[in-house]
Amino acid sequence: MLTLASKLKRDDGVRGPRASNPASDSTRRVSVRDKLLVKEVAELEANLPCTCKVNFPDPNKLHYFQLTVIPDEGYYQGGKFQFEIEVPDAYNMVPPKVKCLTRIWHPNITETGEICLSLLREHSIDGTGWAPTRTLKDVVWGLNSLFTDLLNFDDPLNIEAAEHHLRDKVSQRFI
Repeated sequence: MLTLASKLKRDDGVRGPRASNPASDSTRRVSVRDKLLVKEVAELEANLPCTCKVNFPDPNKLHYFQLTVIPDEGYYQGGKFQFEIEVPDAYNMVPPKVKCLTRIWHPNITETGEICLSLLREHSIDGTGWAPTRTLKDVVWGLNSLFTDLLNFDDPLNIEAAEHHLRDKVSQRFI
């Protein structure tokens, strides 16, 4: 899976020491984001919740991947929800961009896929927003938790979905 890291090591072996050709060194620089992603993707894959699966459409682009969440409890049990995660060049100073690709009736996800999750906010009043110490693992666990313990009806992004839940708590299943 870590083809970017393998490629970087293989390229170092083929080209030899960096000092041999300074011009080619400048064209081969790896961004801080990509170096972090090699480490974070390995950590993510080792600590992925059992209800989640990640897919890298292009294994050489670790900054773009898809997440599938299949909740095994709660209102959304049995559903299958797809997310698109794109890690910007300024990562880890800014959070990844996340969009829900599955149309869903959820108090913290709009019908157009916008997500209300505090750790995805660049600036947060309550101090729980993005910080450079957060990782992709935190993002995936946070998205997974939106279907269980972080389901928030008191401060919704999708007000209609939250009101619907409050009107019909007993028989409601959202999927």
